[in-house]
Amino acid sequence: MRQDTAPRRRRYETLQSAADRLAVDTRTLRRWIAAGRLEAYRTGPRLLRLDVDEVDALLAPISTARGR
Repeated sequence: MRQDTAPRRRRYETLQSAADRLAVDTRTLRRWIAAGRLEAYRTGPRLLRLDVDEVDALLAPISTARGR
């Protein structure tokens, strides 16, 4: 049986919203965009939006294994 799945619909947020969630300044996000660490999408002549899933990926847990 074949299941049809709808393509994932992207959700976007403003730089300020993402900065609030990540507890960083919007200037930090702009530096990350310039460095290629984060991708931004232009929605107007001056408006930038970030993909919510891409921002969430920055919150991935890191390994804290310690040698004993």
